[in-house]
Amino acid sequence: MKNDFFEAFKYKVKTLDSLINIKKQNKNKKIILCHGVFDVVHPGHIRHFIYAKSKGDILVTSLTSDKFINKGIYRPHVPHKLRALNLAALEMIDYVIIDNEKKPIKLLKKLKPDFFAKGYEYNENLNPETKEEMKIIKSFKGEMIFTPGDVIFSSSKIINTNNLKIDQEKLIFLIKNNKIKISNLLKIIKKFKKIKVHIIGDTIVDTYTNSKFIVGQTKTPTFSVLYQNEKNYIGGAAIVAMHLRYAGANVTFSTMLGNDKLNKFITSNLKKNGVKLNIVLDKNRPTTNKNLIMSEGYRLLKVDKLDNTPIKNEQVEKFKFFIKNNKNDILMLSDFRHGIFTNSNIDSIIKSIPKKSLKVADSQVASRWGNISLFKNFDLITPNEREARFALADQDSSVGSLSDQLYKKTNCKNLILKLGDKGVFCSTFKYTKNKDNYFSLNSFLENNKLIDAVGAGDALLAYSSLTLKVSNCLISSAIIGSIAASCACEVEGNKPIDPKMVSNKILELKKSLNL
Repeated sequence: MKNDFFEAFKYKVKTLDSLINIKKQNKNKKIILCHGVFDVVHPGHIRHFIYAKSKGDILVTSLTSDKFINKGIYRPHVPHKLRALNLAALEMIDYVIIDNEKKPIKLLKKLKPDFFAKGYEYNENLNPETKEEMKIIKSFKGEMIFTPGDVIFSSSKIINTNNLKIDQEKLIFLIKNNKIKISNLLKIIKKFKKIKVHIIGDTIVDTYTNSKFIVGQTKTPTFSVLYQNEKNYIGGAAIVAMHLRYAGANVTFSTMLGNDKLNKFITSNLKKNGVKLNIVLDKNRPTTNKNLIMSEGYRLLKVDKLDNTPIKNEQVEKFKFFIKNNKNDILMLSDFRHGIFTNSNIDSIIKSIPKKSLKVADSQVASRWGNISLFKNFDLITPNEREARFALADQDSSVGSLSDQLYKKTNCKNLILKLGDKGVFCSTFKYTKNKDNYFSLNSFLENNKLIDAVGAGDALLAYSSLTLKVSNCLISSAIIGSIAASCACEVEGNKPIDPKMVSNKILELKKSLNL
């Protein structure tokens, strides 16, 4: 795929100051402004632009930036920088500007265009917002015009009724616009071996019990199945530790276990794979076990054995001791809400973290209520959408608005919001000149390759954290983390992901994108 498009029309995308200078240099020419989202440019937009251009000499089109779009939870479909280039490619449009305001009020006041063109459906008699714009335009003796409305198209309707796939285009633009080199991603993975990680969190053993269906209900609503076999998998924060170790990091894992057979299963497997263990033993609670009963590929029932009672103060002090006495590059809190982290002890645990450590937190809501907003001032947090909405009591906002709210509440430096099969929405609030502050990535999972999505978030947490430490780049972190998550979806059970799998997918990506 040729990438000339991303460079060819950049010259037409302007800042407000440059547009004001252009206006000064063209005093005898009439400037007409169009404004909108333009998520998908359709025939109605083209007719709108053609009509607007016929009324003026210079056509400027402004578009709303991503963070102010509220036309749907997962909108915009196309990122604003790519939307700007799509408009710039149109011959009738002279200049494009990305408006970083909720409404074009500031733009109108500063640019003072001779005309402001809107679609017929925004006529002041039909749309109250138009009246505010009309008042401003009259203040500098401009004129508002409405383009003919014989046919009205809707970007939202087109997006909602069609499977519009632009995954590759979005990824290519993100990589090129932020000067990310695919070869550097491979180099980053090789540097994981130098990193020391200390992870604190809840251990879970996931059991897959396979059976064969015998008969359905008879006198009572009971399924009868024939036991075949069962297999235990390391889960929870323990599998995150395994992902980190497989990736090459030097890993210490602090957790709580019961005095039972599953304790031995966990400790023997982790030690065999080179994970250093700090165990707080609690004889009064079992090692958390989640047993999934399956029959011929179908999931019938999950039986949990656990005790979610908050840990005792003396146990909290042991974890704080482990944290203070372990030198590390990354300190990770992996909360599955099974007793270690509670509302009353999180602050004291966080205060024990060494200042030089890269602080990472993940709070996963499954059968329990977690709250990612309790983990404040972290370098990276990686909640999923459900967890974020729970923490903010917000069911309706777009993912962009959701991430913005979560940043303000947690004061985190980087955020990866996991959206399941829709990918991730990422925000970094450390301004850098050459990199986007927020962006989205579609899932890297290929069609028909999904086997088991359990544990995808654990793989993302491990690989994105290591990448952020090596590169200090959230875009690289999100790409490598998302690729690791897709690898986890392609195997049954929660298994640690080998970095070779991730590297191979990166090479395949480079080939498919022709980068």
